[in-house]
Amino acid sequence: MTTSNYIMDNKDEILRLDLKTNLNILEKQVLWAGLEPGMSVGDMGCGPGKTTHHLNSLVQPQGSVTGVDISLDRINHANAHYLDDGIQYVLGDLRDPLPLGSYDFIFLRFVLEFYGSCAKQIINNLVSLLKPGGILCLIDLDHNCLSHYGIPDRLEAAIKGVMGALEESTGFDPYAGRKLYSHLYDLKFEDIRVDVSCHHLIYGDIEASEAFNWQKKLEIAAKNSGYGFKEFNNGYEGFKEASQKFFNNPRRFTYTPIICCCGQKPR
Repeated sequence: MTTSNYIMDNKDEILRLDLKTNLNILEKQVLWAGLEPGMSVGDMGCGPGKTTHHLNSLVQPQGSVTGVDISLDRINHANAHYLDDGIQYVLGDLRDPLPLGSYDFIFLRFVLEFYGSCAKQIINNLVSLLKPGGILCLIDLDHNCLSHYGIPDRLEAAIKGVMGALEESTGFDPYAGRKLYSHLYDLKFEDIRVDVSCHHLIYGDIEASEAFNWQKKLEIAAKNSGYGFKEFNNGYEGFKEASQKFFNNPRRFTYTPIICCCGQKPR
């Protein structure tokens, strides 16, 4: 593949990904899915390496983790800041077959939402890297960016317009989470389990890291979506101003479900 389709690419994306990665939540997710010491792990869509480094700490002694990402900048950052014994980083496009060996556990989080039209292709590529009896853990958001209360009508309409434009132009899938179970079911995976919880849960005063995350979504994904922001006289600038006012209002309520799904490859 020649283009990444990753709608959040920008100079601050490494910082955004590092800030938004909660290692306590990550650990809870992978232990729930069955990660154990000694396993060989593929961290697919590893970003700047923070998740890979923590996964490696959980599979020691004698475990190993390969982090794969489509961005050379993120791979370089990972090698510079999150390299340790047992870790290797590989530049690669998950939409293409990857000659990486085989793994006991493959972790794919917050990737399929960006590649909706290629989801099955990506999963099939990962399954080919999974040992018989190995665990595939898929995690993604559902109803992404679309669940708010106390939001002005024109802002809500604009956000829906942005998401629709991203679906059409990039294949972004705001409903990736609800599809995870069917991927594993169709591949006849065994012992499939599903967990649903909140990823974004914002009420009252917004935390600085959460405010930065949403600011970047507005500046990058929304601005570059191609949507015209017809709801506002001054277009995108009006949308940005209304969004910032909404998210800085402690009365607003925003949430996004996160769906975790795991299963074992048939032996």
